[in-house]
Amino acid sequence: MIKNSNLYFGFIALVCIIGLGIDMMDIDAAQYASISREMMQSENFLQLYDAGVNYLDKPPFLFWVSSISLKLFGVNNFAYKLPSFLFAILAVYAVFKFSLLYYQKKVSQLAAIVLASCQGYFLMTHDVRTDTILMGTVIFSIWQLAEWYRNHKIKNFILGCIGIAVGMMTKGPIALFVPLFGFFTHFILQRNYKQFAKKEYLLGILIIALLLLPMSWGLYQQYDLHPEKWVNDQQNVSGLKFYFWTQSFGRITSASSWNNNANIFFLLQNMLWSFLPWIIFFLIALIISAKKIIKNGFRINQNEEAITIGGFVLTYLSLGMSKYQLPHYIFVAFPFAAIITAQFINELINSDKYNKWFKPLLYFHIFVFTLLWILLIILLFWTFESTGFVVKILSIISFILFIVQCWKWKNVKSILLTSCLFTSIGLNLFLNSSFYPSLLKYQAGSNAGKWIKAHHLPPQKIFSYQYTTWRSLNFYSNGIIYKKDTLTSIKSGDIIITSKNKLPDFTKSNLPYELIHEGDDYPVTKLTLNFLNPDHRSSVVNKFILIKIK
Repeated sequence: MIKNSNLYFGFIALVCIIGLGIDMMDIDAAQYASISREMMQSENFLQLYDAGVNYLDKPPFLFWVSSISLKLFGVNNFAYKLPSFLFAILAVYAVFKFSLLYYQKKVSQLAAIVLASCQGYFLMTHDVRTDTILMGTVIFSIWQLAEWYRNHKIKNFILGCIGIAVGMMTKGPIALFVPLFGFFTHFILQRNYKQFAKKEYLLGILIIALLLLPMSWGLYQQYDLHPEKWVNDQQNVSGLKFYFWTQSFGRITSASSWNNNANIFFLLQNMLWSFLPWIIFFLIALIISAKKIIKNGFRINQNEEAITIGGFVLTYLSLGMSKYQLPHYIFVAFPFAAIITAQFINELINSDKYNKWFKPLLYFHIFVFTLLWILLIILLFWTFESTGFVVKILSIISFILFIVQCWKWKNVKSILLTSCLFTSIGLNLFLNSSFYPSLLKYQAGSNAGKWIKAHHLPPQKIFSYQYTTWRSLNFYSNGIIYKKDTLTSIKSGDIIITSKNKLPDFTKSNLPYELIHEGDDYPVTKLTLNFLNPDHRSSVVNKFILIKIK
């Protein structure tokens, strides 16, 4: 069904590899990179610190693998992102292999393509957080456990348990519950209740517990043995309780202080962009799959699977009940969404079953993709002067090719699929190679940190004065930049990073200084029209400075 699929995967890999060189964005990605660098230098793998302060939020696996990569390849963008990128590749491969257990090869191939080409996949491979590894380990564990249920080979069961344990060491109990949601639904609808009482489950619990032991011991040492520690403005904090209860379930029961008043539709609203270009296909496919199950009296036969729909729906509901949600939380369920979507697209293109849907979907997507291409061209031509002439011309050529392929393609059924892939891969190629690098020239932390490192300034002599200490500043300067928020604490020889608006403080206090560097400062994750408009940008962009106290 997909001609030249290896070519598509090759272009997707190229786009993602380009993304490995993009600077980390503040806050989360840069913070995790900074923690990984700190772990690499301290070689303390069981206790987590963020700029020297106790860090109790995410489990350690991301920091373990990233710190090892930094040790091997140096402190740079590529080294931090490489482990997560490998797990993203694992996710695509696991989707393909899992799908092969229940569907034709062309559906499995399409499911892998759908996952690898959705907007969220491109984002999570360059804006690296814990969700990339979580997604890879969860779908890997589901694939291995599905293999075990079929062929009863104990190695598949062990690998499945290892996948769950690694996922739990990446983002918590959600890595256990997502497979449980999927298989619970599957066996209930099959009326296959004997699968709930297998003696091997005791072995699985033991494997997971043993693998979680080092992390648990580190939490116990760092927090439970030290109730006097202040953590997130609280004392008597149990690291074990936080990890196994508060961080996940506490957001539902209000035991956690995190609350952004997100409602049950928050993640779906964000899927409208993060699962592009496949979101409309997915929503239709999800409704069709649910109606089929209801029509059949909530029963499936032994050759069918409900792991994907059960896994997605129950995972979504569990995440949606949380009082604190972020758009990337749903990424763990994207493999399920990709498989559900692939089934529908396969029938849409290769059968007459949904002929009435084809033209409306085709024209709707061509219209939306045309708008996206025009928006991209406007961004490339108008927003940043640093965008090269060649890039601008290539974007126009790509848009023309898109129009030509939509209206001149010989096999009309293939237009829909190829237009989705061409648009997704093409837009992200330009974003990763041109737009994001131009945008990140306005991120103060990374640019100041790289300047500090390039000029061999010792981080221990650099301090921030009444200024945000961005985690990207720590990562790119290869050190920890501490604060000095009073002028009396500043000494001769100190190098101060601060806002340019703070210069009068030093002048009024008769502190002699030398201006050694100046740069732009804008929170690049909060784009506004005033920032994107070159004529208005100066009104919203601040300046940071580095001064040396004489």
